[in-house]
Amino acid sequence: MTFPAAARSRASALAFALVATLLAGPHAAAQAPDKYDPARMDLKPTPAKVGGPRHSGAFALGESLSFGAALKPLDPSPVKTIRLDTTHKIIEIAPGVKFSAWTFGDTVPGPTVRARVGDKIRFSMTNRSDEPVPGVKVTAAPMMHSMDFHAAMVSPQDKYRSVAPGQTIEFEFTLNYPGMFMYHCGTPMILEHIASGMYGAVIVEPREGYPTKADREYVVIQSEFYARPDPAKRKVGGQPLYVLDTDRLRTSQPTHTVFNGAHNGMVKNPLPAKPGERVRLFVLNVGPSKTSSFHVVGTIFDRVWFDGNPDNQMRGMQTVLLGSSNAAIVEFLIPEDGSYIMVDHHFANASQGAIGLISTSAKLEKQDLEHHNMEATKSPTEPEAVQGKLAFESKCLACHSIGEGKKLGPDLAGVTQRRKADWLTRWLKSPEKMLETDADAKAMLKEYNNLPMPNQSLTDAEIRQFIKYFQWIDAQPAGSVKAQGGH
Repeated sequence: MTFPAAARSRASALAFALVATLLAGPHAAAQAPDKYDPARMDLKPTPAKVGGPRHSGAFALGESLSFGAALKPLDPSPVKTIRLDTTHKIIEIAPGVKFSAWTFGDTVPGPTVRARVGDKIRFSMTNRSDEPVPGVKVTAAPMMHSMDFHAAMVSPQDKYRSVAPGQTIEFEFTLNYPGMFMYHCGTPMILEHIASGMYGAVIVEPREGYPTKADREYVVIQSEFYARPDPAKRKVGGQPLYVLDTDRLRTSQPTHTVFNGAHNGMVKNPLPAKPGERVRLFVLNVGPSKTSSFHVVGTIFDRVWFDGNPDNQMRGMQTVLLGSSNAAIVEFLIPEDGSYIMVDHHFANASQGAIGLISTSAKLEKQDLEHHNMEATKSPTEPEAVQGKLAFESKCLACHSIGEGKKLGPDLAGVTQRRKADWLTRWLKSPEKMLETDADAKAMLKEYNNLPMPNQSLTDAEIRQFIKYFQWIDAQPAGSVKAQGGH
């Protein structure tokens, strides 16, 4: 007996549907709810309040706040009450560089907020930029400030309005999306407020938590500073005051690019970990103008959650590219004992201080680390010498030491006593030309295995800064200044 073609087709379709249903299981008909469905979100926050009492206590308050790189566990409370007052203060962004900063919570970066999807943030801020800094008479003039939370879905005109010195603003909002979000001052000129230090991070965990378990959690915030010596030549504690260089700021030419607010800050104070541990880094690039190619030397990112959302997952990555205000959560294993170097693989940024360490050693021994900008044991205070020191640590320690003996090139301790400033100027300007005509340069090339010094394309100002730094070193007691970095 044969069946018509149409009947055979219907039977095949029914059989296919039956097999598909059996394979899919009993819940095939019920689709999983969309966790990003706007119907599940709180999109009706209450209006902000401005003009409440002036706060005079701690600049930052809240159980959900973390200070520094180590991240506190999640506070289980569904309502996170936080205070981040604005202040003007002097911070040290590099050895000898005292910078006139603007802050949230009196720190740069501001404290990190940790919460989960569905939590309510109850925020308050008093503009305390008119308060004097204890022991310091030179700060920026009081001014308007505001708060812009990238983690919020609110009316900017209501919640992010600027408040005058002495005023307090209060508002609340519900966290609807997981991720790592920037917060910053939104008062014009926004560029200047961010570059002066007014930024931080909000970490929002998924409702169900992260899909992996980490042994260590740290926050790494990359930012830029644009500093110049104060034109009024004011000093803080005997050292020159540095202020915002608006010309460099508008042309995106930072003087320092740093992790967690300080040049090489996490080289001096590495983040601890142990072999076999899974490390979770919450990485945010606040800019305000440069991208970051974040990399950890010696390991591979097992998981990368772009913008801190596990739904945006990539595996087995060497580097994560972050534009201004982009973030990522990166996880990786520590394979063995060692110091693992966090670095912006845009090495122009790394050379300005965007370097840190994760170390399995509680007390670091002196090591020879690639990409490692070790700082000298003492620091000058004269502005040009300070800049020369930072440039030397970034560009020269791979081949030279100070007071630690020969490397690929000579030990530069005493160099201004061996060479005149004019000779050093010509050498730093064009070493290849000097090697053609200068007898001392030719002898040095022969002594160091015919390995020529590369032309660093230094400007006249940079050359002058190098020489000022070398002159400062040679004016110190013998052996009191030492530096030894990479290979």
